[in-house]
Amino acid sequence: MTTDALRTDRPSRKDLGRFLSNSGVLSSDWAPTFAALDRALFLPGLMWPYDMGARASVPVHREHNADAWYEAADSDVPIVTQWDDGTHDGPGPGALPTSSSSMPSVVYSLLHDLDVEEGMRVLDVGTGTGETAGALAHRLGGENVTTIEVDPSVSATAHGRLSQVGLRPHVVVGDGFKGHRDTAPYDRILATVGIRSVPPNWIAQTRAGGVILAPWGTLYSNLDAMVRLKVTGDEAVGSFTRSVEFMKLRAQRGPEVHHSGYLSAGPLEGAERTTTDLTEEELIAGRFADLQFVLGLRVPQCRQSVADKRDGQRPVWFYGLADRSWACVMFRDGERHASVWQSGPRRLWDEVAAAYRWWRSQGSPELTRFGLTATESGQYVWLEDPANEPWPLDQPTRRSRA
Repeated sequence: MTTDALRTDRPSRKDLGRFLSNSGVLSSDWAPTFAALDRALFLPGLMWPYDMGARASVPVHREHNADAWYEAADSDVPIVTQWDDGTHDGPGPGALPTSSSSMPSVVYSLLHDLDVEEGMRVLDVGTGTGETAGALAHRLGGENVTTIEVDPSVSATAHGRLSQVGLRPHVVVGDGFKGHRDTAPYDRILATVGIRSVPPNWIAQTRAGGVILAPWGTLYSNLDAMVRLKVTGDEAVGSFTRSVEFMKLRAQRGPEVHHSGYLSAGPLEGAERTTTDLTEEELIAGRFADLQFVLGLRVPQCRQSVADKRDGQRPVWFYGLADRSWACVMFRDGERHASVWQSGPRRLWDEVAAAYRWWRSQGSPELTRFGLTATESGQYVWLEDPANEPWPLDQPTRRSRA
């Protein structure tokens, strides 16, 4: 796509800028970058914006419906730009979104939180469309920005788009988990892909006093929280700032869970059966509920799966990721107690219920009251203060590059 072929003077883009400014997301120091860099320049002809009404990604093709394409480009919605690591061509959605253009409000919130200054060197992990790398290069100069992407095709496309608008950061094909030593050390590392453990290389490649800003989450669910870590020597320490949901770094995707394999190892008929007075409303408190994030911090190597409600019944499953332990709690409308089944070496429901009680005993703290300490040897989570009885987290197994 060339600049000449793009509709540049669009009222909808101006509306987006006003929305970002009025909401406080687009700070004055980043406003010139937003004005100079049109999101539409970094988007493919066929893309899949998220339809908030349908709660699904829907295909939009610029050649077939230019008005809808531009409307999506100028909306504060995430847009999938690749499915299934590039093996799916469309036109409908694929199975797993693997590259995207983040919501503009998220992009400029992260850039604001990064707190960059002239002359700083930045590593951008997860090039994607190239828009974030372009914004950093516009602000800091291309010579100070390195962007790394594991997918060669995605990287090449982004490189071409950046060159078209005259921006030339260092564009690298590689595993972002390893960072990029050649242009280190960095004053800032920004990841726009989710991680489950902070890579030791990121800490080693960041200057003392530098910052790592990344979406971080556990294996319990796909929910992440942004964490802003300050690097001091061989560790990085900081607090969680807000709930987010990002595609995971390929090296950090969780293991696949096959329900049938768990029930084959421990069938329902042989499971231990009890009841609980914990209610559906207490456990399932919304898509970005702080509780779900906290349960992941307290119950290691466990995946939760919430099924759809049918005929007034909703099962919630828990799967042990280090063994074949499983648990299921069945909530039924109008019943005070829910039935619980547990099988395997661990009693996963007991662990979840204990984590819930601990959370309540601490005053039901929001995720922003928690923080993370990352070292070469492991990760530790704490409430309120790094010295306040931090507990270790099981680091997920490092997956090889797909």
